[in-house]
Amino acid sequence: MLSPFAILPCCALSAQTGKAFVTRQEDQVTRPRAHPFMPNSAPATTAAVLAELGLASVEPLFAQIPAAHRLDGLPDLPPALSSEVELRRHLNDLAAQNRPAGDMLSFLGGGIWQHHVPAVVDEIIGRAEFLTPVWGTPSSDFGRNQVWWEFTSQLGALLGLELVGLPVYSWGAAAGHGVRMAARITGRTRIAIPAAICPERLAVLRGYAESIDPELRLELVPLPCDAIGRIDVSALAAMADARLAAVYYENPAYRGGLETGAAAIAAIAAGCGALTIAGVDPITLGVIAPPGDLGVDIAVGTIQTLGVHMNAGGGLGGFIASRDEARFAAEYPTLLNSLTTTVDGQLAFGLMLFHQSSYGSRELGKDWTGNSTYLWAVAAATHMALLGPAGFAELGRLILHTTTAAARRLAAVPGIQVAETTGIFREILIDFSASGHSVAAVNAALLARGILGGIALDETRALFAVTDVHSPADIELLATALTEILA
Repeated sequence: MLSPFAILPCCALSAQTGKAFVTRQEDQVTRPRAHPFMPNSAPATTAAVLAELGLASVEPLFAQIPAAHRLDGLPDLPPALSSEVELRRHLNDLAAQNRPAGDMLSFLGGGIWQHHVPAVVDEIIGRAEFLTPVWGTPSSDFGRNQVWWEFTSQLGALLGLELVGLPVYSWGAAAGHGVRMAARITGRTRIAIPAAICPERLAVLRGYAESIDPELRLELVPLPCDAIGRIDVSALAAMADARLAAVYYENPAYRGGLETGAAAIAAIAAGCGALTIAGVDPITLGVIAPPGDLGVDIAVGTIQTLGVHMNAGGGLGGFIASRDEARFAAEYPTLLNSLTTTVDGQLAFGLMLFHQSSYGSRELGKDWTGNSTYLWAVAAATHMALLGPAGFAELGRLILHTTTAAARRLAAVPGIQVAETTGIFREILIDFSASGHSVAAVNAALLARGILGGIALDETRALFAVTDVHSPADIELLATALTEILA
């Protein structure tokens, strides 16, 4: 039985704690605070480090950073939030200002799409053994490595290619690694790419193409494309020569076109000693030929469509795959999950060619990669297992049918011109020129009706994406809204 006096220290402590809290609030106004666990933030620690280095200030340590990239002083920031309660309230207020795409009728696409994510996928990736680990050994994380193995095996079967690495940050990052692989293999520096490509993907490719070493810089040569993004094969044939390291094409193209000249592209590249790199969305591979059957050397693409929600950051992932040849394997920058058996016949996993990755060699690795998307490999493996071959075919046919039906319905709206109504997958290119309305004005009017419009290509053209989540009623709602807006 507790003594009646046992509660007194608690009451006294509460009063003292309240007084101390007031003091801390006053202190944060009158003097700067440094977190003792943040390296070199405490003044005494900073002074000790500078003394060890023989410096009077930190300025010489940052001399290599251009002045234009540095702040002369702190920006005008709001007051610090001193408690978790305040921080939670502040973040909730900010989040309440958002209008999530999932709460509206969304036709956004162009690189991240609203596909259905089965509940089982969320259940699996939410399990602590997948969600919380950052890193570990193949022996300590047997279950995770088995899922990774399933991911690479399933994706390889879809692509018709034998060697698949663990995922990288995005489709753009995968394409960047792919062109770098091709340059190292061929010893050449010219890369042919579609002129009609996702601007964000192009920006990433340009980043990979640059180098402080002039001999390592890559030249990106844009190839003319038709209205729905398919490259001009004759233009490729005219520029293909001994300087070409690789030709990169996408299927489906950024503007939705299904590439019909894939085999010819690969033949032209091979004819001049170059490699063929295909950018692929795996969700299409139930209805179009896999890149491995079309002479492709390296395939790259997205895994966001394989069970990953549209997230505001972090919802992307890219893959790299190739034929299982030593010259390709030797240039992979990613981790390669390998399966073997122990002396007693038990299954075991290992990381093949680990030394050539940035994990094994740091800055001396083939390219720098990160592990932030490995959870999406678990999501993708789960999603692919749920679909199976028949499911991929059914899903692909559904999206093809929905795209064609939506394109034809929208083409009937007065003031709209649709680039193509067939031979397209998911993306529909709409031109509003004849209506006299800009894309910005149309999208603003759609947003007022709870509809997210397409991605603007320029002032009068936009890409509208339809997926397996869009019903005929959704398409009709969009067509009706556009008819009213353009009237």
